[in-house]
This record gives sequence, C-alpha cells and structure tokens, in this order.
Amino acid sequence: MKNFFIASRIEMSLYTLSLHRISKNDIGIVGGKASNLGELAKIDGIQVPGGFCITTNAFRRIVSENKELNALFNLLGELKADERKKITEISAQIRSIIENIFIPDEIKKEIAGRLMETGEKNAFAIRSSATAEDLPTASFAGQQDTYLNIIGENEILKHISKCWASLFTERAISYRIQNDFDHRKVYLAVIVQKMIFSDVSGILFTADPVTSNRQVVAIDASFGLGEALVSGLVNADNYKIRKGTIIDKKITSKTLAVYADAHGGTKESALRSDFVNKQVLTDEQILYLERIARRIEEHFDYPQDIEWCLAGDQFFTVQSRPITTLFPIPGGIKQYLGLKDDDRQNRAFVSVGHQQMMTDAMRPLGLSIWNMTSSRSMFDAAGRLFVDITSELESVAKRNVLVNVLGKNDLLTKDALITLMQRDDFITIIPEQGGSQLGNKAASARDFQELADYDPQVVPELIRRGEEAIAKLKQEISSKSGVELMKFIEDDFKRLTSNLWNPQSFGVIMTGMNAASWINEKTKEWLNENNAADVLSQSLPNNVTSEMGLALMDVADEIRPYPNLVGCLQNENNKKFPENLLQFQEGKRAYEVIQAFLEKYGMRCAGEIDITKTRWSEDPLMIIPAILNNVRIFTAGAGQRKFEQGKEEAIKKEQQLLDRLKQLPDGEQKAKETKRMIGLLRNLSGYREYPKYNNVCHYFIYKQALLKEAESLVRDGLIREEEDIYYLSFEELRRVIARNSSLDSLTELIQKRKEEFRFFEKLQPPRVITSDGEIITGKYNRENLPADAIPGLPVSSGVVEGRARVILNMENAELEEGDILVTAFTDPSWTPLFVSVRGLVTEVGGLMTHGAVIAREYGLPAVVAVENATEIIKDGQRIVVNGTEGWVRLSPGKSVAARNTGSGDCG
Repeated sequence: MKNFFIASRIEMSLYTLSLHRISKNDIGIVGGKASNLGELAKIDGIQVPGGFCITTNAFRRIVSENKELNALFNLLGELKADERKKITEISAQIRSIIENIFIPDEIKKEIAGRLMETGEKNAFAIRSSATAEDLPTASFAGQQDTYLNIIGENEILKHISKCWASLFTERAISYRIQNDFDHRKVYLAVIVQKMIFSDVSGILFTADPVTSNRQVVAIDASFGLGEALVSGLVNADNYKIRKGTIIDKKITSKTLAVYADAHGGTKESALRSDFVNKQVLTDEQILYLERIARRIEEHFDYPQDIEWCLAGDQFFTVQSRPITTLFPIPGGIKQYLGLKDDDRQNRAFVSVGHQQMMTDAMRPLGLSIWNMTSSRSMFDAAGRLFVDITSELESVAKRNVLVNVLGKNDLLTKDALITLMQRDDFITIIPEQGGSQLGNKAASARDFQELADYDPQVVPELIRRGEEAIAKLKQEISSKSGVELMKFIEDDFKRLTSNLWNPQSFGVIMTGMNAASWINEKTKEWLNENNAADVLSQSLPNNVTSEMGLALMDVADEIRPYPNLVGCLQNENNKKFPENLLQFQEGKRAYEVIQAFLEKYGMRCAGEIDITKTRWSEDPLMIIPAILNNVRIFTAGAGQRKFEQGKEEAIKKEQQLLDRLKQLPDGEQKAKETKRMIGLLRNLSGYREYPKYNNVCHYFIYKQALLKEAESLVRDGLIREEEDIYYLSFEELRRVIARNSSLDSLTELIQKRKEEFRFFEKLQPPRVITSDGEIITGKYNRENLPADAIPGLPVSSGVVEGRARVILNMENAELEEGDILVTAFTDPSWTPLFVSVRGLVTEVGGLMTHGAVIAREYGLPAVVAVENATEIIKDGQRIVVNGTEGWVRLSPGKSVAARNTGSGDCG
C-alpha cells in the first residue's frame, strides 16, 4: 500500500498541507486549484484566505480500497461521450459509494489538527481541486463542486466526501471523455479555506474574453458571494480597463444576491432598492483590481481567469487559473525582427490556413516544412501559420494591394483588415521604405493584366517538366540517408520554392485567372450577365485535381457489377483493402485499377500541405466511402460522360455569348476580344491545380524518406515510435539524426508537444490577429439578401436545393444523389466527393481556392466562407444554395435522415 501513496516533499503530514506551503510543483498531490492558490499566497500584496489542503493521497486511499468502485471505474473507461444514460447511471453509483465511505481515523486526525490551527469554530469554504484542473490546456472549470459557509467538523468531513464524489458527476465524466483524460489518472484534493463573508464578489480576466485582447482587463462584479455569479444566478456589472484607464462600463439592474446563512450554507436575498442600479465597484476599486490582476498574470506568465471578493475594504483572491480559450499570439516575431521584450510596436498577422483552405492544427514538422517552401517568413501559433502584415499596413499603397490580394480570396479577411486600418492609433502610416515581399508578389500579379497569349502547349510542357522533377527526386533520394538526406531535402525545398514562382508558371496561372475576371467584368458590363466565366470553366483540360475525381468514378465502374466486391468494400473490418479484393476472381482488375489510382493520387489526403498527415497510399481505407458513393449513385462510364457534358455546356455557353455580343455596337470587336479571353481561360486555367499537386508529390517522397530514417532512430532508442519525428521541427530532426540530442530531454519534448497538439486541435484559428492577441473579425456588408439567408462568398454560379450532408472528415462521407456537401473547408483531396453532390457550402474559402475552382469545373453551385456553417446547418436538413448571389437558406419542411449501409461479406 505504501507504494500507492505520494508522500509530501514539504511536510511530514501524509494527508494534509498548509496552503502557504504549496507551490506549482505540487500539482500531483494537491491538484490545479490548490497549486495555484499556493502560488497566489506567495505574491506580495495578494491576499489569499488561509487554510489547508487534503491531498490526493487521501482520495487515492479511500478509492483504492473499494472493490466495487474499481469495478465501476472499469465500466466507466469503456464509455463514449454520447452514452448519456450509462454515464448517468454509473455516475450516480460511484458518487453514492464515495459519499458513504468511512474516512479512516488517521485522515480524520490530520484534518482535525489543521482545523484547530486555522480556527475550528470558523466557517469554511470547501473546494475541490483535481489534478486535471486549471491547466493551460484544459481548465475543467466548474466540473467539481464547491461548498460555502460550512461550520463544524462533522459537516466539514461530510462535505469533503461530497467533493471527492463530485469528481464523478456526469459533467465531469463527460468532460474527461471529450478531452481524452483517463478517469483512473485524475485524482482529487480538497481545499478547506477560511470563509470570506464578502460584500462584493466577481471574476476578472486579464485578457478580454470577447476579443482576446491581452491589453484589456475585463471585470464582472456583483453584490454578495461570488459563486452566485459564477453559476449565473445573478446579474453583474462589467468593466473594461486598458493600461490604467477604464474604457467601458456596463451597469446592470441587480435584483438578487447570495449571502452566507447564519446557520451554515447560503441563501438568496433581494437587494435593497438603492442597490439595484448602483455601480458595484468604485472607479478606484476597479483600477486597484486591474493592478492586482496584472501582478498575478506576471507571476504566472500567462493570461488569468481570477475569482476575487471584497470584504470591507480588503480584496481577497480565491482562485486563479489560465484562460484556456485564448488563441495564442503568433510566436517568434521578436526574435525575427531583433526586438527586445520591452519593444511594444503594434503588429498584425493574417492566417495562412484561411488562404490555403487548411485551418487544422499542424504538427511541428509540418509547420517547419511548409514554412521552408514559402517565399516569406511565417510565424506559428497553436499549430497554424501566420504572416506579419505590419509593413503593408504602414503604407497607403501597400494597404490597398494587401486588401485587394487577400480580400479577393476571402471577403471576411478583407473586412477584418479594413476594420483594423480604420483604427488610426493602431499602426501609424510611415513613408515608403522599399518594397515588401507581399507587395512585390501582388505587383507581379498586376504585371500579367495584359493577358499574354501563351501557346496552349505551354501547360502540357510545364506538367512534363514537373513530372520529370518528381521522377528525378525519387531516384536521387533513394540513395540518401542520415545528415546527407536532410541536406538533400533542404536543397530540394529551395528548388521547389523557386519553381513555384517561376515566371512562366506563375504567368500561366495569373493569365487564366485574369481572363476569367475579364470575362465576368465585360459580360456584366455589356450583357448584364453575372459570372459567365463559371460555365466556361467546366471540364477544363489538364486539371489534375478534377481528373482525379473522374478517375475514382472509373474505379467504381470496375467494382459496381460485382456484389462480392461491393460487399467487401462495405465491410467495417476491411483492414486489408485493396489486397483482399484479390480473393475474388473478378477482383484482380479492380485491384489493378485501384493501385494505378493510388500510384498517381495516393500522396493526397485532407490537409495535404501538412507533411505529417496520413496519405491515401498509407491508408487506402480513406477512399472507400468515395468509391461506394460512386458505385451507388452512378452508372458505367459516368465519369467520361460528366466531362463531355461539361465541355459541351462550356462550348454552348461560348457560342451564346459570342452571338449576343455580335448584336451590340462594335459587336464584332467585342466578340473577338471575348473569344480570345475564353481561349486563354480554357487553355490555361486547368494548370492552376498542378503546382500544388507537384508540391504534395515532393512532400510524400520526403515523408517516406524521413520515416525510413526514423526507423533507425527507433532502433537506437532515440525515439519510441517512428511518428515521433512529426513533433520535431526540421532543424531539430536534423540534430537528432546527427545524434546531437539528449535522450531524456527529447522524450520529454515530444510528449509535451503531443499534449499541446491535442489542445491546439480544439482551437479555431482567426483570420486576423494582433500582437495584443485581439482577434479582428470581418462581416459581410451586403444588402438585398433574403431575410433568412446566411451570407457567404459566391464562387460557382447556380441555385440548387437539396439535403445538407454536414461532413467534417472525408472518410466518413456517405452521400446520395442530390445531396449538398457542407463542411469546414475543402482541399483537392475532397474532389472525389464533388462528383457525387449537387452543391457545396464551406466555412472557409475564396474565389480561387481549390474547392471553388473544382466546383466551377464540375458545374456545382457553391458558396464558401459561410461562418459557422457546420453548426448552423444540421445534417439532413434541406437547404437552398445560391452560388450566384452568395447565400444559403434553410428550407422549410422535414429533415431527411442520413442513409445507413450494411456490412459486406469479407473481412
């Protein structure tokens, strides 16, 4: 039994510790809340009510000795978050047992001794303190219980048991399941603290919880005890302070307060009429609280969520925890610019992920490699990359370029930038000081406005060169290993970046884009027709991404005629796909076609700009849903028919436009110019998708070589598993491969980054964020939309109504004919689903992002940048998508349930 306990390093007591003896290093024996209280008590000028903590040793003892509890813990470990009924049943059983467990005499004796030291006749607050609580990556706020104004030893012991039991409330269990915490590895300590009979209580945040601005302190204050405010029982005043100045006050109508009852516990009381609309804190008290808040924040070196109370003229701090909802400020900027810690120039950052249609968190290796292939330095925050745009904001000319370039891709980013630029006191405009990289790239885009007449054969030639480079890379990298491999990959990165901005390649892309813009602008001016280029963009030649979607339709043609093969794909335990198709006589051809598909497209996956993401070749099961959708929805030869139909519609549209133009004044000339632009659009625009495909091919070759190198690192005991290299930057991996790294520190670093990544995955990245951490949001400023319409960016014309399928992972997609795909974002890997749907809605995207390009080529009405689309629109709900005007509307009527498929007949 003695090995089960963690003996205190600080005192001889096994089960209790004085609060003033606790530090941040004791979280394992006192939990997060008590650990933070111990730290608060050490800060000069911060008053913390006295008391003690019953350590996790006591909890471990009573739990470990009960066989019935351990059996219930086993059941708990098998539950999922949506199994509400079972969670409720097991929670009730566990809490009942813990509340009625006899507390051993030695634990009671220690508690009694502490009560005598603190004053046993005092009233106490009994607070839970879990080991997984008040952490930077998970607050667990409000998951365990607090009891106020508890008087007498027997009542205190009773409420200590209640606190222990509250570790297993339904909300606490569900929260742990959702955050992937092991129930058996979370323990509870209990804080017994002198009760403060406060006149005023409240909460403050050292960063504005609405805007995330780290320079603004936000305070909520109400009369009476603070737990009423935390639980939402009473109204509160709200004050905001920035650098010693109150910048906002909201005085609410307060009718109720909660106070301590003379007999123990608490009671609700109506406020006196003269208190109802009274400002709870004076201005002097508000500013004093701000100073306290900044002192606490400085000690913890992280924005804090603080609970405080005021008794007489004395402020007490009763809790402080990290604010876990803040998106981090992009890091590394000061080192990059050579700034000191006290330099306070305001800076602004724009999200790379929103431009790339990949807002998921990336692991360190993915971040560093994507950064290496960029032409501009980027800064990471929560696994996402951001570009510092401060220099552009300092120049009027560059501001206009910035808004035009980024705004063309994302209207919400554009509006956020305009909002920021309207703040005269944020970034001062200064005289021009040389060109900026973003400005130069934008200038390059303008240089192609003349729409050069490239030979149509330029695109096949560029693709041929790209394929030769891929073949050469495969051949040369095969003989490289160790440090030589890292140097080889680094050099290839440089070639890749150089090719990305090759004048001819870039010119072809820009000419195709500008031709589309010219057509839309002129047909609107001359014919009053919107988005004419959308139809003209259908079935373009040399589009590697749209060809991929059609190729998967061909795969379905080889499977559809054979029920055995279809059943095999439907089997949920189909772990050996596609090899298990070979067990059927008719499966050989299907296997060969799938292998050919994976050979050409197997390097793709969702979020493919992150080298650490699992590719289709690594897990072919990911493409099964798309194949089955095609089997179910289409008939043989549908892929080729779809391409030909789109081509015919484009040709027909071209002829219609030219005929109409010829009827206008100067019609022959207008028709001639338009025909030229249509030729540029159709001959060149398909190439838009190839550079990224080429990049992803390179990435996959790098990845295979790096994983092979990781095998030797595992054999030498430097890392535990091959995928541990994903949690190292490229430069860190180079040092590890050179055997220039400490094993202990490396293992610790990798584990820390794995935990951080799990936390980062839950955060939503902003489009624009400042160096104060403030998130600048944009909005659509559009009139004449239907009253109930949800606005977005129109990227592919047409109007369609159908069943919404809200799908967040492509591998979970199951579609029926006529469905409309609703998702957070798409990249080329989602293209196989586009052939199966009638429309597209995404939360992220722009006019020239991959999803928009392919939607136009397939003739799908599409609206992107629809904020919170996957939350507002419910799976199965009927919706209308207007890809011409840019809105989505929920249709009246019943939702349509998603279809369930059965399992197949092979394992």
